Amino acid sequence: MKYYALAKTAQASLLMGVTAFSVLATAQQESLTAIVGAGKKINQSASLSQKKVNELNEQRQTKLQAFKTVTKEHDGLQVYNQQMHMQIEHQLAQMAELSTSMEQVSIIERQISPLMSRMITTLESFVRLDIPFLEQERNKRIDDLNEMLNRADIAVSEKFRRVLEAYQVEVDYGRTIEAYSGLLAVNGNERDVDFLRIGRVSLVYKTRDGSTMGVWHKASKKWQPLSSDYRLGINKGLRIARKQLAPDLMIVPVLAD
Repeated sequence: MKYYALAKTAQASLLMGVTAFSVLATAQQESLTAIVGAGKKINQSASLSQKKVNELNEQRQTKLQAFKTVTKEHDGLQVYNQQMHMQIEHQLAQMAELSTSMEQVSIIERQISPLMSRMITTLESFVRLDIPFLEQERNKRIDDLNEMLNRADIAVSEKFRRVLEAYQVEVDYGRTIEAYSGLLAVNGNERDVDFLRIGRVSLVYKTRDGSTMGVWHKASKKWQPLSSDYRLGINKGLRIARKQLAPDLMIVPVLAD
């Protein structure tokens, strides 16, 4: 009976131990669950915090980039403003000069019109006294200038340009060689001839058949006959002037005044 009581006591103790262990295990499980839950919450909070940090960092980078862009634009605008300021000052100076020039335009026009008239008259006298080449063409150029001078639909600047252009043409005649055909009274008969002009140094002619040749004498203002000795030189000069031969030395008559 005593042994049975001891067994009961042991069984009760074992049961109490199991119950205590079960209670302890349950408490540990609940504690572990709470810890795991707290860990998850911490991880979630850390994740949210990191996400917020990333967002803030991204915002900071965006704002930093925007700041750099604005700073660069500001620096560029400062340089641009300095350039515009210098250009405006230059334009103001030009406007002042133009204003002064415009005030003098009427004075210049009153002075330049008589000048052009004198220039055309001088050119006309020069052509009349010069050796007689391309007379029709040169006289027509002068007639056109006289007509232009009286026209109101042509600006003064354009008139002056054309007068200078006519002077330049006459200057060019003095340093070029030219061959052209025309009519000339030879021994009382009008003949077709070839003219050869060597600058303003010599003006000669040759009939088409080559039988008659002559040179202009400036002092007497007459054509002087030439011997057949000049035929080869004149023919060579005509071919060079017409670009049928390469430039070369040639013998042409030059009469002393």
